[in-house]
Amino acid sequence: MNGLLIDDDELYARTLQRSLARRGIDTRIALNASEALELARQQPPDFALVDLKLGESSGLQLIEPLRELREDMRILLVTGYASVATAVESIKRGADDYLPKPASLTSILRALGVEKSEAAEPEDTMTPLHRLEWEHIQQALAETDGNISAAARLLGMHRRSLQRKLLKRPGPERRNID
Repeated sequence: MNGLLIDDDELYARTLQRSLARRGIDTRIALNASEALELARQQPPDFALVDLKLGESSGLQLIEPLRELREDMRILLVTGYASVATAVESIKRGADDYLPKPASLTSILRALGVEKSEAAEPEDTMTPLHRLEWEHIQQALAETDGNISAAARLLGMHRRSLQRKLLKRPGPERRNID
């Protein structure tokens, strides 16, 4: 199985690429829409994992051209800005699945049909709230080029509150053993 990871966050894409490689899945990375279409034309992948927000463009615009290149390609739209409206729009345009970021490897493999639903562990179904908050803060910092004051304004909080939250970086998730 080979895939195409289309995401403007190179660190996220490279991390996901390594995780998939450990499962025997080869992937290529495209950081923008034009690069994605060029790579897909050269060798149409079995699946494409498309980020909704690709810099100034939208991953929604890639769904139809990718589908035209290969009818049976699995197209997964992932986003840190999940909403019902974009989920519906992505499915209407031909995406096979819609996953909120950060999507776990298990949920991606399940959406690709590589892993069965029954094999998923309960903690893979939901991301803890503190982890989502951390990811949201990191997104705001990335959008403001690391400016704490601007990120705090964007998040609607006081700068000192944001600084305190940044000191409380979430650690590894704990597993509940029943």
